[in-house]
Amino acid sequence: MDFLKFDKKKCTLCSICIKKCPFGALNMAADGIEVDDKCRMCKLCIKECPENAISFEQKRDSVDKSKWNDFLIYAEQENGTIHPVTFELIGEAQKMAKKVDYKVSCCIVGAEGTEENAKKLLKYGVDKVYVYEHPGYSGLKADSFTDAVADCISRMKPNSVLIGATPFGRSLAPRLSTRFHTGLTADCTVLDIKTNTDLVQIRPAFGGNVMAQISITHSRPQFATVRYRVMDAAHPTSDIRGQIIKCPVTNEMARSKIEVLSSIVAKRQKTLEEEDIIVAVGRGAKSDAEIEMCRELADALGGQLAFSRPLIEKGYADTSHQIGLSGRTVRPKLIITAGISGAIQFTSCMDASECIVAINTDKNAPIFNVAHYCIVDDLSEVIPRLTALAKKRAEKSAI
Repeated sequence: MDFLKFDKKKCTLCSICIKKCPFGALNMAADGIEVDDKCRMCKLCIKECPENAISFEQKRDSVDKSKWNDFLIYAEQENGTIHPVTFELIGEAQKMAKKVDYKVSCCIVGAEGTEENAKKLLKYGVDKVYVYEHPGYSGLKADSFTDAVADCISRMKPNSVLIGATPFGRSLAPRLSTRFHTGLTADCTVLDIKTNTDLVQIRPAFGGNVMAQISITHSRPQFATVRYRVMDAAHPTSDIRGQIIKCPVTNEMARSKIEVLSSIVAKRQKTLEEEDIIVAVGRGAKSDAEIEMCRELADALGGQLAFSRPLIEKGYADTSHQIGLSGRTVRPKLIITAGISGAIQFTSCMDASECIVAINTDKNAPIFNVAHYCIVDDLSEVIPRLTALAKKRAEKSAI
């Protein structure tokens, strides 16, 4: 492995690193310690070396990009099912793959049932699905999962690795990028690829006021986490040509330093990204009473209440209920915006909604440029009428 360096002046050939390597990648050679292709860059040898004779480094321009090809998608499982962000990542990777003649593969890690989920991924046109199934992978444990995905990356040598920007994905991705001494762009909203295979990663910066375009030009693989519900999901196909590759997992490899003492399955609530109906409130709401009007409408419609950034900053909710570049991106079937002017930081994260109804007193408000239905009026006049109509419709449906 090119990234591991041994300082022959410090190394005493004590062989501790050889004994500690869980993958059997280190061997004693005539001129010192030798590293073979089994190395998964877990860095355990570096930690265990008493002489600090081992280092790990990927220097600028030291990587032959031609040896790193294709896309690898980390397929996250949530309560035994594949997280839907996986299908969005597959769909986006497939679009980019056509530009550079790449293939798209997946890596899935988990306990019993993981291989069955892997078979479902083949329906979405992926080339290979690398399966790491072991009882030790029950629950989401970032340290042992990192070892598994790193093993897959070392086997496959992908040009780019895409991971969903879920709570677990945000923990996994930086561990992997650090292990491979390469770059990571977090929370991407747009992806593209150049003809030279450099990934173009676009994400909001400076509080959403700037869209930063980032490239990792001197190292491989390229890592990016991608927001959920910002990209079109891949569609299943009847032409299944991919294959399942079961990867060997040792007990040592699956062992985690995280010990779960007890667990309680919390009642799962829809996230804002998963919601079909949203009522979004902005600074045009002048009082708590007007915000409660909007909340009542959201409840009557069976949806969720969301906010623009100014109201989040006033403490009405946390960022999990914020729509915008510094919050969440949504694509509901219906979104009603009340008192929101429509700055680009907000509209760019909801303009893919199926139906947009905008309420604002300013007829020139930018929100009307993306809305399907525009109501120029005070929200305190409109919202109660909509709520009454929604409740009346619900009553009829119940009969």
